[in-house]
Amino acid sequence: MKYRLISLGAALLSVTLPAASPAFAQNASKDVTIVLGEGVDLMEPCMSTRSNIGRILLQNINETLTELDITGGKGLMPRLAESWDQQNDKTWRFHLRKNVKFSDGSDFDAEDVKHSIDRAMSSKIACETPRYFGSSKITATVVDPSTIDITADPGQAILPLMMSIVTIVPSSTPVEFTRNPVGTGPYKMAAWNVGQNIVLQRRDDYWGEKPQVAKATYVFRTDPAVAAAMVQTGEADIAPSISVTDATNDKLDHAYPNSEVFYLRIDQGKAPLQDKRVREALNLAIDRKAFVGTLVPAETTLATAMVPPSTLGFNKDIQPWPFDPDKAKKLIAAAKADGVAVDSKITIVGRSNLFPNVLEVMEAIQGMLKDVGFNVDLQMYEVAEFERIYSKPYSPDRTAQLVGAQHDNARGDPVFSMFFKYHSKGPQSGFSDPKVDKMIEDATGATGDDRAKKWSGLIAYLNNEVVADILLFNQVGFARVNERVTFKPTIATNGQLQLSQIGFK
Repeated sequence: MKYRLISLGAALLSVTLPAASPAFAQNASKDVTIVLGEGVDLMEPCMSTRSNIGRILLQNINETLTELDITGGKGLMPRLAESWDQQNDKTWRFHLRKNVKFSDGSDFDAEDVKHSIDRAMSSKIACETPRYFGSSKITATVVDPSTIDITADPGQAILPLMMSIVTIVPSSTPVEFTRNPVGTGPYKMAAWNVGQNIVLQRRDDYWGEKPQVAKATYVFRTDPAVAAAMVQTGEADIAPSISVTDATNDKLDHAYPNSEVFYLRIDQGKAPLQDKRVREALNLAIDRKAFVGTLVPAETTLATAMVPPSTLGFNKDIQPWPFDPDKAKKLIAAAKADGVAVDSKITIVGRSNLFPNVLEVMEAIQGMLKDVGFNVDLQMYEVAEFERIYSKPYSPDRTAQLVGAQHDNARGDPVFSMFFKYHSKGPQSGFSDPKVDKMIEDATGATGDDRAKKWSGLIAYLNNEVVADILLFNQVGFARVNERVTFKPTIATNGQLQLSQIGFK
């Protein structure tokens, strides 16, 4: 059966909005309202690699030592560190900015950097940051108030780049999740009305250039059509993620390639997913091309790796899985003949509001898998519950799972993806393979062309030999921007939205 998908929800939906209320009404001041598709359960700096948190907090409230210029060609730029130099294979020395203050009035120095690193890496707090450092142990040694040595053991050849994900907090911050982030950034959190909005206020004592936005109010609407309409009517200024079916205004809407890869993680810890033939059948059962231009934008490309094509070591020789339901059925039958429990229940786990039309996409995948004989059901969860399923420890009582998720890697190197997605000790890995572990560790310590070659080999092995995932799409985003402001979405917009990049006409 050839699939033809349409987005009925978007086609039938008629949105009626009330007149702009005083809470959202825009005026001639330098205030903006940003409407997001999902709320936040945390405002914790060390969790800012999670997209729903990072696009509010990262570089707005809490800054990092370094920052990667995504689109301007400047490469790795200074942020709280003015410069850095390599001391040996494991250690880099960072020279910090002086005369920088946190939003609580305290002075920034090397002790704060050390505490931020120690806190993020501590087993006493479940930060996401360590997931990106693989098997390396990260330690910081204060040289003087404006100088700090940071060591990775085993060594990390791109340690300065990796510092672009470590958010800096004051040394007084306890080693527990905070609900009131304090940082050196140009904004501070003025209010968090849970379930309603978050308000950031510009700081007068920020060390850097003064941004134009004085106050930003983030509101949350799960329906992308409502978000788009709010910008259309002037009730909001920016909706960074709207549906392609709502992107109908040439003056306001902007398409942009983002760095998200959408995939289904295959849970190889449960039957029948341990069998490679079953994993191959899952991939062959899905008509990826049927989604493009229907439920996902026409500009979407098919994914062949956990990282986007712009990443170092991306293997261009790997082709997307073809749609071949007949072959999928034969593989299932062969596995069943060998005693594999192919009729066992498989649950597709999805995250609500992950991107526009995500529910329709997941329902279509469920239908395709049923068509070749799989016993699948679908469960959608809000972000907080989804994260508990997505990351280890996995429940021993779970059914076999296909976990639908997006992975963001806008930093140009697979090191930000491979350990925690594929290493045996990775907190989001669906399998354990000693060869994969060794390949990840070897590539992490390599440099130059050898590094690219090793990553490329790993990507091929994961696809051809392990069949680790059901890789689906390199995502494309659509943003709606009110004409009164200037803002250009980039590959990083889904994970961070710097208010300093917003101007006014």
